[in-house]
Amino acid sequence: MSNIHDYVKWFRQATPYINRHSDKTFVVMLPGEAITHANFHNIVHDIALLCSLDVRLVLVHGARPQIDERLQIADTFSHFHNHMRITDSESLPLVIEAIGTARTTLEAALSTGLPNSPMHDADMQVISGNFVVAMPYGVIDGIDFQLTGKVRKVNTASLNSVLDTGAVVVVSPLGYSPTGEIFNLSFSEVATHIASALKADKLLAFIEGPGIKDDEDKLMSQMSISECKDWLAEHGKNMQHDEQQALSACYLSCLQGVRRAQLMSYTTDGALLTELFTRDGSGTLIYAGFYEHLRKAKIDDVAGILDLISPLEDAGILVRRSRELLETEIQNFHVMEKDGSIIACAAIYPYGETAELSCVVTHPDYRNGGRAAALLEQMENIARKERIKKLFLLTTQTAHWFIEQGFSEGKIEDLPIGKQELYNYQRKSKIFIKSLT
Repeated sequence: MSNIHDYVKWFRQATPYINRHSDKTFVVMLPGEAITHANFHNIVHDIALLCSLDVRLVLVHGARPQIDERLQIADTFSHFHNHMRITDSESLPLVIEAIGTARTTLEAALSTGLPNSPMHDADMQVISGNFVVAMPYGVIDGIDFQLTGKVRKVNTASLNSVLDTGAVVVVSPLGYSPTGEIFNLSFSEVATHIASALKADKLLAFIEGPGIKDDEDKLMSQMSISECKDWLAEHGKNMQHDEQQALSACYLSCLQGVRRAQLMSYTTDGALLTELFTRDGSGTLIYAGFYEHLRKAKIDDVAGILDLISPLEDAGILVRRSRELLETEIQNFHVMEKDGSIIACAAIYPYGETAELSCVVTHPDYRNGGRAAALLEQMENIARKERIKKLFLLTTQTAHWFIEQGFSEGKIEDLPIGKQELYNYQRKSKIFIKSLT
């Protein structure tokens, strides 16, 4: 029964994401390594689920291992410069063949519909085409890349017309010039250009690992676009090529108008669904603009704040507030929002140049991550802007933490007269004070 309850809980928590993703445009980067991996069919099943939820999908696939294998069979090889393949006229037919094999493998997997499988009754329509206009990459560092090309233009009108039918678009790393030439392209560059041209809601990049890890080998669950830029500048040369390529694509996409880009593992079953339908995901999110931020509370936030503070009220840690009282005091509250959910809150009640800090609460899932300290710092900055010179608070169980944040223990006599008259002697709350000057 516990498993059933967990399933029901997860499904309910996923509902906002299901609603949010419906009719949105996602561009998916699927490297050639993912197509040959044992987890490939699980990824296809999850892509089919997205399609059934009315997500507009463009799948851009790579084919590097398939090309390497085809060249090896033909007893030849490619030269590379800065991890980019130099495609000559002799190897181009082999490259086209390898890319075609990868594409048909992907299309075949998306077309299955066996009973007792996740693909049953999926009836997905898969369409490929000449959506990308290409041109020669040219001569770089004195090296002619020959038939290796770059994206010149994306036919967005054609792509949108196909997506509007509900079909899944599969785009291969090949491009065609107006003169009829065929160019071998970087699939990450193709994905970046398509995501930008379509003004996609997300770029989803599969890599081997779970995401980007910091210097202590811990997964970085999110990075702002500026943090991503700094990370690439500092660590890009030492990253695995697939990670560096995918992270660069995420950065460039966000720079060009895509709101969010996410990296996840093609080796982990369910990584795509976990990343898209849970609050914390399983990979690394790159975001443009604010993802987790503090803002003034609105009347619509009352229910979310009550959900946050009610467990602490039940435990006697906070003084109980009714919905009606909270509605009248909502202008005193600030909330920290992550992905549409309230994960922390705090309130300031002014008494002239002194103010009470109250209801400093962080959701249990987000404690021990430094958010409470960050929340407190931001509330102090807000108080300073309102010309508050001193903050005080009353607490029964979190004295040590506030001392660590620079508060000192005070007395009832230190409180404003209005607050002294309301002091509850039965609770025996300790008083802490901090100067903001």
